[in-house]
Amino acid sequence: MSRNVVRAGRTTPFKEVVRLLDRHRISGVPVLDDDDKVLGVVSGTDLVRAQAHRAGRRPARAVTAADVMSSPAITVHPEQTVPDAARLMERRGVERLPVVDEEDRLIGIATRRDLLRVFLRTDDDIRDQVTAEVVVGGLGLRSGAVRVLVRDGVVTLDGRVERRSQVPEAVHATWRLEGVVGVVNALTARVDDCAPPSGHEPRARLRRSAADP
Repeated sequence: MSRNVVRAGRTTPFKEVVRLLDRHRISGVPVLDDDDKVLGVVSGTDLVRAQAHRAGRRPARAVTAADVMSSPAITVHPEQTVPDAARLMERRGVERLPVVDEEDRLIGIATRRDLLRVFLRTDDDIRDQVTAEVVVGGLGLRSGAVRVLVRDGVVTLDGRVERRSQVPEAVHATWRLEGVVGVVNALTARVDDCAPPSGHEPRARLRRSAADP
């Protein structure tokens, strides 16, 4: 995210918002109250829409950021992952997400450009993180127990884990790391803890006919 955020207040005039977007070459700004809490977001689309709705009408009072902003704002918290933020952007059709703290005060902003930047991570960086956080930290294995190969952001996991249930956990944890664009699973397990206990067979269901006593 970017911490140096261009912002507007609820009473910022319409024309000043336009100037902010033009001066900083951005497509939108968050609108804050006096406590730096995010009230909404004003985009270029909001500004054009507001003017289109006013066309042909009688002159009205001066328009402010609060009049044209989209509210409530769609926000994220700093601990949320990049994939989660990207999915939220896509689902809600927005170009930027204000990043807020526990009290909804603005601390930064995440744009589509910010989210795409994580995919510039090197394969070596991704491999080291998968090894440290997934293999050692998550699975509790030594670093060489699972072979981690990374090429163009696609991670291949190859090796043996202790339990079969750990396989999807490892794949999911790897997939959520920043910069990972795909995961190839070649893991096997020493113990199949997902299968029913040995010797346990489901009992056949008997059908009772009308002729049975």
